[in-house]
Amino acid sequence: MNDIRQLIKQKAHALGFELCQFTDANLPKITGTRLQAAIDANRHGSMGWLQTTFARRKTPTGMWPEAKSAILLGLNYGPQSDPLEILKKRRKAAISVYAQNCDYHDLIKGRLKQIAGWIAANTGEDVKVFVDTAPLMEKPLAEKSGLGWQGKHTNLVSRDYGSWLFLGAILTTAKLEADAPEEDHCGSCHACLDICPTNAFPAPYQLDARRCISYLTIEHKGPIAREFREAIGNRVFGCDDCLAVCPWNKYAQTTRETKLAAREDLSAPDLVELAGLDDAGFRSKFSGSPVKRIGRNRFLRNVLLAIGNSGDAEMNKSVTPHLDDPDPLVRGAAVWALSRLVEHEKFEEMMIQAQHKETNVDVLKEWRGEAE
Repeated sequence: MNDIRQLIKQKAHALGFELCQFTDANLPKITGTRLQAAIDANRHGSMGWLQTTFARRKTPTGMWPEAKSAILLGLNYGPQSDPLEILKKRRKAAISVYAQNCDYHDLIKGRLKQIAGWIAANTGEDVKVFVDTAPLMEKPLAEKSGLGWQGKHTNLVSRDYGSWLFLGAILTTAKLEADAPEEDHCGSCHACLDICPTNAFPAPYQLDARRCISYLTIEHKGPIAREFREAIGNRVFGCDDCLAVCPWNKYAQTTRETKLAAREDLSAPDLVELAGLDDAGFRSKFSGSPVKRIGRNRFLRNVLLAIGNSGDAEMNKSVTPHLDDPDPLVRGAAVWALSRLVEHEKFEEMMIQAQHKETNVDVLKEWRGEAE
């Protein structure tokens, strides 16, 4: 099976994957223990699937007992410029690097299927492919395979590509020789922990998703807690801070994949323009993008909070129409944004006017006291 490993690597590289490593289809017991501890502390927030799939998630053979080997693949999505620069442009929206073009799930899954089909045809063994859509912990597997290591921010770090790797995995019943695990090269550095705007890391190598801006702007479905709104800044989908600050990015390379390079209209979109999107406009603009999956209402919630953080009073003109938005999540975010952009007396006047509008009664009950 050693020869087949080299052929698999050649196939992976031909399909655009920069890295391809092998390990057995088991994770050490400590991996599941740490996940259970995070769940017990409710650090998974509303992501209930982490708990319901725990038995299958803690090790690949819990999901597929017949699996013998795991093939881990890395696809570089390194940005052309520093993702932290957009945070200084308060009239612009910061969208996470990974979401500025095509959805990586679709891109990678198709290529994994090609490799997996080739493996099945040439070995007679069974195969299954995974791209962050099943109860499989790709990052611990990637570390075990030698592809990289999980840094203090819990994300994978590569000596060759820094923070910017998409992961794909293939499980197979074929027994393939395993590569050596990667060692932790974080040393005494804690830059990723220090830069987090919401203090989402209780300790090195631990993440409280409930405080993470990526979770809050993507996974969280309700109003974002007041204590996090200002810290979100102009981030409207995800957050790259802990990734971007990593010193290992000095070895990072700009992606060669055109479908992952930032679209011009998504690298620094105007907040006012985004605030004007109706449902059809949202779907059109973000067609094929990971942003589309959170829907227009959650996205507008994020955009309005970003406008509220802009400090630009002129932008209130893009907020006021949303006081009458059909969705209470959007209306509430509009109330908070206005409270940040207009003088107190004017805000009071606007709220009195809104009080006569039936669509805003529920908003005023929930948001007005907070906004004041």
